[in-house]
Amino acid sequence: MDPLEGVRVVDLSRILAGPYCTQALADAGADVVKIEEPGKGDDTRGWGPPFVNGESVYFLSVNRGKRGITLNLKPPQGREILWRLLETADVLVENFRPGTLDRLGLSWDEVHRRHPRIVYASISGYGPDGPWGGRPGYDAVVQGEGGLMSLTGAADGPPFKVGASLVDVLAGMTAFQGIALALLRRERTGQGACVDVSLLESLLPTLTYQAASYLIGGQEPVRLGNRHPNLAPYETFEAADGYLIVGVGSESLWRSFCAVLGRAELAADPRFATNALRVTNYADLRSVLAPLLKARPAGDWLSALEAAGVPCGRVRSVGEALDGPQVAARGLLLELEHPLAGRGRYVGSPIHLSDARRASRRPPPLLGQDTEEVLRERLGLSPESLATLRREGVV
Repeated sequence: MDPLEGVRVVDLSRILAGPYCTQALADAGADVVKIEEPGKGDDTRGWGPPFVNGESVYFLSVNRGKRGITLNLKPPQGREILWRLLETADVLVENFRPGTLDRLGLSWDEVHRRHPRIVYASISGYGPDGPWGGRPGYDAVVQGEGGLMSLTGAADGPPFKVGASLVDVLAGMTAFQGIALALLRRERTGQGACVDVSLLESLLPTLTYQAASYLIGGQEPVRLGNRHPNLAPYETFEAADGYLIVGVGSESLWRSFCAVLGRAELAADPRFATNALRVTNYADLRSVLAPLLKARPAGDWLSALEAAGVPCGRVRSVGEALDGPQVAARGLLLELEHPLAGRGRYVGSPIHLSDARRASRRPPPLLGQDTEEVLRERLGLSPESLATLRREGVV
């Protein structure tokens, strides 16, 4: 049995953090109904290129597994339909700017008053309160405000954002966890909950030892390129034909690493005898290791290092990573048929749960694709009523 089988989700979210969360809920078995504005839809439907037959691959990446309807929440009729959908829902997910749903009469307090079992999940940039409460937040902005950019890039260069929308994904994952916790507690108490997740607070705990360096150690972390602030060698090196990365995380691994390099004596070098010394004498360490590793192809080094048990890998492109044999063996990628984009591969759920489906195989919806189906099924609306709602621009 899928863990969230029978759970009904009303999805008012758009862009990335919210849709990532609701896609994870769909993969866990929930019936997710994504609500979009008629004629426009989720902003990311227009984000590109690339597009495939007019469909944004950005939108396709985080909206698998959902049914899609259109609903205009500005007129009273639209809000009444939403209220009726909430009567049979378990979860509401939204990531509007804080206060937006309050002005539409759909605040947590009002929804909880009318439907006390609902789990109401709100995702925002900084949360609804505090001096930054209600401030709009996008992934790149929060990477800057949250300190991540100060750690990313060359030591003598400008700050960089991470190449993927990491903060949005972290917030979506955090919201998924919060919703799962709220549903578990509801089983015990019968009461729903408000799940309040911000991008900023989703990012900061991931700084872990970098945060502790400042909070406990009193040291402000800085950019170090690809090196690790607490371990050495733990970084990328250029080989004769490309880049590889090694992770020497113990003294035994250091001895094995030196043996593979053909320089076993380095393990006892007084500058490098312990990890703390290697970090302190990093410049000397790098000056010794870099020319050695550049002398041979990456494949030669990787074979020898793997045989010695030293963690290492090739720096791959996105395509090389997705097409790798381990990804295929673990079944992460799905092949789905989309009505416009055609047959394509999608990234599935990373969670392996015994005796449960791995991921939803429903392709991302076209704009308003399931409006009639959902409103007939959930609200019992007749074809005549649906036609009237369409004429009036409600759906």
